Amino acid sequence: MRSSPKRVLRLLTVAAFGLGSAVVPLSAALAANNVTVYYATGWTTANIHYQPTGGTWTPVPGIPMNETACAGWKKKTLDLGAATGLKAAFNNGSGTWDNNSGADYTIGTGTVKVSGGQVTSGNPCPGGELPDNQAVVYFHKKTKGWTTANIHYQPTGGAWTGLPGVPMNEDACTDWAKKTVNLGTATGLKAAFNNGSGTWDNNNGADHTIGTGVSTVKNGVVTGNAADPCAPEIPDTEKPSTPTGVTATANGVSIALAWSASTDNVKVTGYKVTRTGGTGGTKVVDVTATSHSDTGLAENTLYRYTVQAKDAAGNISEASQEATATTGKKPEAPEGGTPLGGDPREDSIYFVMTARFADGDTSNNRGGSQHVKSGNAANNDPMFRGDFKGLVDKLDYIKGLGFSALWITPVVLNRSDYDFHGYHGWDFYRVDPRLESEGTSYQDLINAAHAKGIKIYQDVVYNHSSRWGAKGLFTPTVWGARDDQWKWLYNEKEAGREYDPMQEHQGNDPNLTAAQNAMAKGRPYNGDQWSTIEPAGNTCRNWGTPTQWSSPEGFRIHNCQWPNPTSGMFPANYYHQCWIGNWEGEDSRSCWLHDDLADFNTESKTVQDYLIDVYNKYIDMGVDGFRVDTAVHIPRVTWNRRFLPAIREHATARFGAEKAKDFYVFGEVAAFVHDKWNRGSVNHSAQFFTWKERKEYSPDDVRAAIEQYDYENLMGSGNQPTSTNATLNGNTYHAPDHSRFSGMNVIDMRMHMNFGDASSAFHNGKDSDDSYNDATYNTVYVDSHDYGPNKSSVRYDGGTDAWAENMSLMWTFRGIPTLYYGSEIEFQAGKRIDCGPTCPLSTTGRAYFGDHLAGSVTASGFGTVSSASGTVAQTLDKPLVKHVQRLNRIRRAIPALQKGQYSTEGVSGQMAYKRRFTQGSVDSFVLVSVSGSATFTGIPSGTYVDAVTGDTKTVNNGTLSIAASGKGNMRAYVLSLPGNPAPGRIGDAGPYLK
Repeated sequence: MRSSPKRVLRLLTVAAFGLGSAVVPLSAALAANNVTVYYATGWTTANIHYQPTGGTWTPVPGIPMNETACAGWKKKTLDLGAATGLKAAFNNGSGTWDNNSGADYTIGTGTVKVSGGQVTSGNPCPGGELPDNQAVVYFHKKTKGWTTANIHYQPTGGAWTGLPGVPMNEDACTDWAKKTVNLGTATGLKAAFNNGSGTWDNNNGADHTIGTGVSTVKNGVVTGNAADPCAPEIPDTEKPSTPTGVTATANGVSIALAWSASTDNVKVTGYKVTRTGGTGGTKVVDVTATSHSDTGLAENTLYRYTVQAKDAAGNISEASQEATATTGKKPEAPEGGTPLGGDPREDSIYFVMTARFADGDTSNNRGGSQHVKSGNAANNDPMFRGDFKGLVDKLDYIKGLGFSALWITPVVLNRSDYDFHGYHGWDFYRVDPRLESEGTSYQDLINAAHAKGIKIYQDVVYNHSSRWGAKGLFTPTVWGARDDQWKWLYNEKEAGREYDPMQEHQGNDPNLTAAQNAMAKGRPYNGDQWSTIEPAGNTCRNWGTPTQWSSPEGFRIHNCQWPNPTSGMFPANYYHQCWIGNWEGEDSRSCWLHDDLADFNTESKTVQDYLIDVYNKYIDMGVDGFRVDTAVHIPRVTWNRRFLPAIREHATARFGAEKAKDFYVFGEVAAFVHDKWNRGSVNHSAQFFTWKERKEYSPDDVRAAIEQYDYENLMGSGNQPTSTNATLNGNTYHAPDHSRFSGMNVIDMRMHMNFGDASSAFHNGKDSDDSYNDATYNTVYVDSHDYGPNKSSVRYDGGTDAWAENMSLMWTFRGIPTLYYGSEIEFQAGKRIDCGPTCPLSTTGRAYFGDHLAGSVTASGFGTVSSASGTVAQTLDKPLVKHVQRLNRIRRAIPALQKGQYSTEGVSGQMAYKRRFTQGSVDSFVLVSVSGSATFTGIPSGTYVDAVTGDTKTVNNGTLSIAASGKGNMRAYVLSLPGNPAPGRIGDAGPYLK
């Protein structure tokens, strides 16, 4: 709590008459009316606020302790007159005090030292005070991984010490080495450090410049006039201020709380919210924000709330005044949705990781067991932060960018230590509660998006479950024990209770040590998961016997304690029982990818029926398509026989044939190579999955998978089917032949891998197009939540101009343009995309984006914003935002850019092509140059109007030339045809489309 000076003065004056102070006998070292006070502190400055015995207090904050002392100590000599002692408190001049826990320090005369709450006699500085020409150097060994350190130095104007220097062997504290250097007449020194074994820190050859006094050297940084890094810390005993202005507002069976922020002498780290009322008794939750949403309450019930602030030292404020609210009726469940329908190529896709996009409800935020270890806690950034409510709130931002389809990460209930991404499904029938809120369910999101004309593409996983299995199919029981080693990991069993990620361990179990509570904190209940006694029907071998392995915490691991495919824990009817050995081999389709991805036996009818039933539920909710994760790890014949027909059949039965045809399925066939076929393996190449089978295989799905793999491998890349569905016949559009289409479109992995620059992506993409069933349906993106181009581990960082050119290509070439959230402002460019719980999410490509969306925005159409305020208004003013808005508007106005076939015949230019789409009364023909000039020959005569500049050209001789320059400064000349006039200039000139 930070108090005003008047408040502190009154507090200390009263405290001066308290008990518990330590009295030092009078010293003969000085005159009876003098005292020299040494105060141990890490503060850079210190004041002494004192009251001579029988006298009055000095004004706050006291007088500076500015006399020369040794490292870690502040000094002041006081003339007490006739007084025989004094009362004192110390402060740093910035509001932080040490007043002996309110009792003040009682000090006599002579020479005394105050350290760690104790007053004793004597001079703490060996040999007296630190001379002005002496340097005390502390070197941080831990950051270098050294156990010893030498300092090799040269006083200013003097000579270097002999190699390797002198040992830094004076008493210091853990992680630091110390050496006091007498400089004589020198005013400083140059220094380099080494560990005595040939490893040096010489400031990259420049050496370190160090002055007199105390200096620290850590991570290559010299801090002069530093506080002693080994000085004892003063315990923080001050409570934060009591929260004020607490309000409680009911909405249905939810109550929203808000309050004013508390203050603290160091930092407020969070709040404890206590609820009473209803039938659930008293409930206490910890939150970090100054608001909290309490959901799922009883109807028509009075609830009472108080709030307390807490700091890092564990100090807790007094409880706030009570706030009350009475709930109303529970809102009715939303009606099921209906897919919007329409050709998916007419859309552009915005891809978000729901848990990292926008936080509309803090009450469902959860950090999990890795919250502290990952560094997320220090940033107040729980892994589950964004939610459906945040998405609903920001749909106008997405629409304002011009996107009409939203791809979201998996929504099913996950179960693992770090599962915010959604790919560790456990209960596939249930939506993860960390994404839903009272009044904003997944169904609400679907309905709200549809109301704005935005489709929802749900990321789905058929290949695997979490390592803890799939509820309703098979969930493994592992060995566990609540012994001294493992009781922090395993919850007490409670009849009828199962995993619920909303209920996390609070780290305050009185039966656990402080260290065990720290390890347990954030873990959801797992009493449904373990057993010490071997359960009936167990198939895991060597149940519970100790192994040679130890956990990271140093505890002995037992057999069957951790799920894996080779222990027998997972029955073969449900899961595969091997690890992938060859990523281009058959085993990549029938073995585990990773120990937290339990690989379904997708050739088992039991598993097939389970997955088909699961995803029928989400089709019924009205989603518009599925993005299929890890599609390559399931045999194509299984997709073609079971899963793809099931999707089409259920969508047809539910919504009719037309909307079933428009249900967009696009698979992730991860081929991280630059060539056309994935290292020559057709079974592992993206385009392969767009085709039906061309041969009959065994009716047994397991055998059929092997037969199909062997047959297609034998046929090789030179004998695969080809298509002209994406290309024009001269200038003429032809009806595509989809009779051999599998039902699965794919992410364009070859363009993705080659998007280091747009030209490479264009030429490589064009080279592959005859091998897809229809490349105009390809999902095209630069980077994603997994990789950047060239299998880069960082988000694309080619620069703004390169991004603009990439966008201009994606929005005008064949395929469906897709943008990963935040790319419109180059969010986290160059940052590592994913590092699991080994680093904070805020430092990665999966960082929280909501801070850039604060404020309000209203979209008046796709790619147009009628109003915006707050930070989001600044976001919408970024150059790539302006670029993508206009590209979306142009693409939406020209059918040939959405659905057209293309050709480069008779076209010169680095990235230039003509496109046409003809269907019914629609006939759309456009000439495109992405960057730079181009010439088109052999084209139809007529009037062409550029959608970017409005420039009009009349063609009589079959030739049109485009003159343009600048990356991404695209031109799109549209031919005016009967009944299909060119739209003219679309939008205003921007930073790239000029």
